[in-house]
Amino acid sequence: MCGIFGVIASNRNGFGVSDFDRDIRHLFRLSRERGRDASGLAAYVPAKKEFDVVRYERDAKHFLDSAELANLINATFDVAGDGDTPLAAIGHCRLVTHGTLGIPENNQPTVAGPIVGVHNGILTNATALADKYLDNSKKEKSFSVTAESWATESDTRILYDVLARRAEREGSVAAGLASLYSEIEGHASIALLSSEDHAAFLATNTGSLYFVTDKTRGITVFASERWFLKTFLKDSRILGGAAPKTIEKLKPGQAARVLFSTGSTEVFDLKSGSTSLQSVDTPDAERISIRSLIPDPTKLKRCTKCILPETYPYIRFDADGVCNFCNHYTHETVHGRDALKRVLDKHRSKDGSPDCVFGLSGGRDSCYGLHLIINEYGMNPVAYTYDWGLTTDASRNNQAKICGKLGVEHIIRAPDIAQKRRFIQKNIQAWLKRPSLGMVPVFMAGDKSFLYYANQLKQEIGVDLGILCAGSRFEQRDFLMGFCGIDTMLSDNSRLSSYPLTVKAKLGTYYATEYLRNPSYFNESFFDHLWAFFASFIKPDRSLYLFEYLPWDEKEIEAVLQKEYGWETNKTYGANQWRMGDGQTAFTNYIWYTVAGFSEFDNFRAHQVREGLLTRDEALELVAIDNRPRYQTLEYFAHLVGLNLDDVLARINSIPKMYA
Repeated sequence: MCGIFGVIASNRNGFGVSDFDRDIRHLFRLSRERGRDASGLAAYVPAKKEFDVVRYERDAKHFLDSAELANLINATFDVAGDGDTPLAAIGHCRLVTHGTLGIPENNQPTVAGPIVGVHNGILTNATALADKYLDNSKKEKSFSVTAESWATESDTRILYDVLARRAEREGSVAAGLASLYSEIEGHASIALLSSEDHAAFLATNTGSLYFVTDKTRGITVFASERWFLKTFLKDSRILGGAAPKTIEKLKPGQAARVLFSTGSTEVFDLKSGSTSLQSVDTPDAERISIRSLIPDPTKLKRCTKCILPETYPYIRFDADGVCNFCNHYTHETVHGRDALKRVLDKHRSKDGSPDCVFGLSGGRDSCYGLHLIINEYGMNPVAYTYDWGLTTDASRNNQAKICGKLGVEHIIRAPDIAQKRRFIQKNIQAWLKRPSLGMVPVFMAGDKSFLYYANQLKQEIGVDLGILCAGSRFEQRDFLMGFCGIDTMLSDNSRLSSYPLTVKAKLGTYYATEYLRNPSYFNESFFDHLWAFFASFIKPDRSLYLFEYLPWDEKEIEAVLQKEYGWETNKTYGANQWRMGDGQTAFTNYIWYTVAGFSEFDNFRAHQVREGLLTRDEALELVAIDNRPRYQTLEYFAHLVGLNLDDVLARINSIPKMYA
């Protein structure tokens, strides 16, 4: 199980920041024997009267080398005046048992209202407690868990949210602990810092907490195992050579309060709660707020007209805060229905025989497009899908529904799916060795053969026309080029093959450079990638892009599909069903949002704002939903391609952010 530890001292007389730094790192090294999946520290910063929290989704040995830890340790001593200011810090080394590592908030220390805490153990009735106490959590913004996501939350988050509510109801943390431990099932040893009590609390129902108290100097140190403290005491600088040798243990069903003002430890029975504790008044001036040092992408500066953030490649803001993409934007124009009819008239068969090959992904645009060209334009298509191993079940169902109702022949072409998935896995592992956002599309290079097979099918069937439901500017993602160091600023470029030669040359140079810098990309997928680049950027795409002729109307598309075909949404994908047919989308968006603070959804919504389809406030509300990590989809993707999701997400989470 996890390792938890901490230091509480009523003053800093007799030791300095270098002594605290050395001791807290020693406790981390000892405690990581119990868990190496994640690590974190919460500490009192006296200059601001705050508990600052840092979490790290990696082994403590990596955390010890981080600037975040060094900065927090230094901040605990960044205060003017004498050494009478208290010191309080609690740490955690996690072994994942409940709640995916990929959700940063599942790692510890955990913040809930006025409490920040750590936990060792497994709460076996966490969901039942959440159902009982947290059903109004959506309305209570100060607490962490939302009812809709309990399945992926850690039991620790639920434990502390319940404790915060019980403490508020009972009037004290001690009474809240008694109430909590009377209901929990499983085992839990916890340590927390309370801003309202100005104290630390320890509690256990298994006896897995040990502590040493120097009553004379007002210092208490605790850890998960006796051996940890015994080893620590041999050369602790905080406790010094005259450190007491008596290591005490909290018995099962016991708790302790450690006051910041005195550093003294008062043990009490959890059944009696706060009744055995002497009350201590906490001056209002000593109330402490809690601040997380984890970067928050929702705080990014955004364009005052659309919603693109300051981390968007090559973005610039004018004096009014409007971005250059808005200032250079011209409203989208399409060729129109009459122009589309004139093109289709040239190809429409008179005897009902096939007259075109139609790309059908099972997403909303392609399903709507198939409906349209048959019912409004009288075409006789053969639907075609390139299923390379990441087509979702919902999109396959939609393909079946619409083809069945419209009586359309549906041809599927599939490569060696096991090989394609292996390519994805190898390239993700290669990318993690040297992450570069411009290389993220390389993961999915294997799907570019759909253009080759579409042309092959046209020859086999004997038709000249291929139709794709592409061409809308909403799908244009300039940031993909931007992350490769290319400032395109194109007003319209739905076809990759239509990029200027200079852009293609820069892109090819970027890819070649990244391959040389990271030889892991030279794996069995290499020639597949060369082909993908040729098929995407070099070979001309002669397909008819439906939304170069027709305006893209989200409401109309969804209304028609729901009414006529009972079209299935992919609920695990989220509210925005754009690109729901691509099994990799949740993964690539997770990378972009985690590292850059935005995803392709921000880009999509920004276009809608510029076209007057959404207000800026509506777009901000929608991307807050769009950008929520889709863990069910991520788990499915990881299963398909053979990845350890927790490990991969932890490594992504540890990539330096483009935002502070």
